[in-house]
Amino acid sequence: MKEIFHGVWTEKGRLFTKNLVHGFRSHSENIVKTKNGEFREWDPYHSKPSAAIAKGLKNFPVKMKDKILYLGISSGATASFFSDIIGSGGIIYGVEISDRSIRDLNPVAEKRKNIVPILADSRKPQDYSWIEAVDIVYQDVAARDQSEIIIRNAQQFLKKSGFAILAIKSRSINVVKPPTEVYKEELKKLGQHFEIIEKIELDPYERDHIFLVMKFK
Repeated sequence: MKEIFHGVWTEKGRLFTKNLVHGFRSHSENIVKTKNGEFREWDPYHSKPSAAIAKGLKNFPVKMKDKILYLGISSGATASFFSDIIGSGGIIYGVEISDRSIRDLNPVAEKRKNIVPILADSRKPQDYSWIEAVDIVYQDVAARDQSEIIIRNAQQFLKKSGFAILAIKSRSINVVKPPTEVYKEELKKLGQHFEIIEKIELDPYERDHIFLVMKFK
């Protein structure tokens, strides 16, 4: 296997992370055992960061020992791959508004030890203001105000040297406008606060989505 980003490996066009918890699966992903350890396949059809990497993303800033604020963590499928990458020295603060998703996330967090589930509304960062400054704010919240949510959270929690990563779902913002028009409007909003380092559309893995890697201006 070849390491293409910190903790992200590739072999024959497939993506992998080294499993932090031996034998753990987030859903039904393939596990490959090698002399260098156990690797979990990171399917681009089931995870937006994986889709972005598969589409040729050049900037993926998640690395060992990072502190991450994950907005819209759901049941923790994608977060479990981030958990592999950051290792036991890092931590993920996972904000999720759904009781059901938090119940599904809890056993993942118990096994992995570096995920902290937080039942809260990501529109109200004051409700989890105890969180420390983080290296990365990652957001995957399907809402009309996606851009405003990441701006608000980044202003409160992101280190000046940190990165903001956002998966924009155009149909959650406007079902009538063409996705390219929605992206243009959202990029204009975000550009007032962030330097947009890279943007990449996720089709065919995720339709009508664009993936952004950003830094504070």
